[in-house]
Amino acid sequence: MEALDLPLDGVLEAADGPQPLRAPPCTLVIFGGSGDLTARLLVPALYNLAVAQLLDPGFRVIAVDWQDQNDEKLREKLTVSIQDFAAKRQAHATLLDVPVWTWLRDHISYLRGDFQNPDTYAALAAEIGTGNCVFYLAVAARFFGTIVEGLGASGLTREDGCFRRVIIEKPFGADLGSARLLNRDLAKSLSESQIYRIDHYLGKETVQNILALRFSNGIFEPLWNRQNIDHVQITAAETVGVEARGRFYEGTGALRDMVPNHIMQLLAMTAMEAPSSFDADAVRDEKSKVLQAIHHMPQGNLPLTYVRGQYTAGTIGDRAVPGYLEEPDIDPHSDTETYVAMKVAVDNWRWAGVPFYLRTGKRLSARKTEVAIHFKQAPYALFRDTPVEKLTPNIMVLHIQPSEGCTIQFSAKRPGPIVKLGGVRMKFDYADWFPVAPSTGYETLIYDCMIGDATLFQRADNVEAGWAAVEPALEARAEGLAPIRPYVAGTRGPAEADTLLEGKGRSWLRLRT
Repeated sequence: MEALDLPLDGVLEAADGPQPLRAPPCTLVIFGGSGDLTARLLVPALYNLAVAQLLDPGFRVIAVDWQDQNDEKLREKLTVSIQDFAAKRQAHATLLDVPVWTWLRDHISYLRGDFQNPDTYAALAAEIGTGNCVFYLAVAARFFGTIVEGLGASGLTREDGCFRRVIIEKPFGADLGSARLLNRDLAKSLSESQIYRIDHYLGKETVQNILALRFSNGIFEPLWNRQNIDHVQITAAETVGVEARGRFYEGTGALRDMVPNHIMQLLAMTAMEAPSSFDADAVRDEKSKVLQAIHHMPQGNLPLTYVRGQYTAGTIGDRAVPGYLEEPDIDPHSDTETYVAMKVAVDNWRWAGVPFYLRTGKRLSARKTEVAIHFKQAPYALFRDTPVEKLTPNIMVLHIQPSEGCTIQFSAKRPGPIVKLGGVRMKFDYADWFPVAPSTGYETLIYDCMIGDATLFQRADNVEAGWAAVEPALEARAEGLAPIRPYVAGTRGPAEADTLLEGKGRSWLRLRT
């Protein structure tokens, strides 16, 4: 996209407004602090916040885990991880800021403890003392209730002139019933304002930009409705398999792992009404309304609304990869899906009659997450006496990963003496206009929790509404009504998924690399 003939530099500088304020003094306690999530994502995110000078000088990290190690061993492990993180950023001319890392490294300590032992929380209380604290639960879901109960019993959740907040990773429940039960258990020790249910997709700039794009531009919002939009496609495709997560994935599958949280959050932000403000509850109120308006799938039409798939051996790029049943820790007779495609409807005044097609899967031909808005076709009669055989579909694609940006596809006249149309695209890449160093996606979410902004976190009713939307699919699987459809690794998924879009000339967007 070419630069406009306007003094954009001055406009952008004036529009930037105040810079983010440094977070208040805070102790970040990471349960599961010696794990992979901490090393690969959380600590690099904290490093980026430190580089941006958004952490208070009194900030510190306490890693809690059961492994037999000490402060220095943990710091050495994290130093190796942060050096690897910095090495990957060198393409962006960003090297490790040694003084910043040394400062953060020296503010990390380790506490060995069993999550089920009250002595762990007593020791933690003595270590923390008074002051602000965020507890990050980077642990298996089975420990969520146990840890929060331990924090409550030890008095660590009491807010006496300070804040005490808990960040909870997904999966938040395994179905609607377990999500409701977990919400009730958390409410015994915490108020809703203290609970930050994290979804790292919402830390991505393009996801947040969906709201800015829709509600700050007069050229988009008037078209964002059933009068102008034919259908919406939401895709979260991965080229990786289950890797070393076989045990976890066997009990989860693609539906539970991705749809009630990531996919439903993208749907909600795409379809929600304009909130009265960007206040956390105003935004989450509108998202909740969308999720509660989702039509449940009629089981009589299940083949037309829900498809499950499982990858078989194939090729990714030039590398041969095994099928799901040959992966480590996988039952050779497993019925777990690695691909899901769904057709849902949002039954409200804005979206009635507009189908939303959702798909997510592993070992597909490309890695990408995107939201594609397919607008209705223009009338063809004007072009009936021209060589035009087919009008280019008008599609607006919001790219979320691996690159972030937006593409708009439309028709234009080809040069020449006769009217002949060709399809063209306008593309906006974040990196071209707003060059920033790579991030983990957790920076914004950790910072927002420390300053008390819950806009990008899920509220209890949002979580339960997301599970309610997929409950019929879970029931269909349990009753054997949704058989597994095999697909070869490195392809676009099972062919049966195409039947969801049959009619009216619809088809899935191609998974381009």
